[in-house]
Amino acid sequence: MSLSWRNRSLREAFPYNNKYKYLLHDRDAKFGEAVNEAIAAIGLSAARTSFRSPYQNGVAERWVESCRRDLLDHVIPLNEKHLKRLLSEYVCHYHEDRTHLSLKKDTPASRKTAVMTPDSRIVSLPRVGGLHHRYDLTA
Repeated sequence: MSLSWRNRSLREAFPYNNKYKYLLHDRDAKFGEAVNEAIAAIGLSAARTSFRSPYQNGVAERWVESCRRDLLDHVIPLNEKHLKRLLSEYVCHYHEDRTHLSLKKDTPASRKTAVMTPDSRIVSLPRVGGLHHRYDLTA
């Protein structure tokens, strides 16, 4: 994999108004100084896993497994543009709607808890093209 290809991949992974702070990667030789400079140019801080600590790769592997299980096992992307759109929608769903046990059933975006009133109704909000749903209360 050439350096320019890696840098282009980084720019495409974080294209516009980036709300992320860190890019976690392992200590592979392909992540040299040039890649760290490209990461800094995007506005991220490179965070490397600890030396000889393969258990730290589990965080990334869990996300990939969730993405595969929740999205890619159910949808066949038609082309690269379609795949990028699906992944973008899935990332929004993952951070804003999907609850996480490690966060005590909260979302990473700390979604406000809905309060039931006598006039409230439960509504289903489709996510990721209707593959997943978020349920909320309306007044």
